[in-house]
Amino acid sequence: MNIIYLLIPLALVLAGIIIWVFFWAVKSDQFEDLEGPAHRILMDDDDTTQKSKKNDT
Repeated sequence: MNIIYLLIPLALVLAGIIIWVFFWAVKSDQFEDLEGPAHRILMDDDDTTQKSKKNDT
């Protein structure tokens, strides 16, 4: 029973830190463009491969 007196405040502090980090991330625009990086992975960068092949010959 004594451990509950430690775990409840610890859980509240941890929850407070998590909420603070979430709001900091939103404020600093970490969630601004969620789909851009996913689309960049799928797109081929054809211009750089053609330029490097032209420079090799």
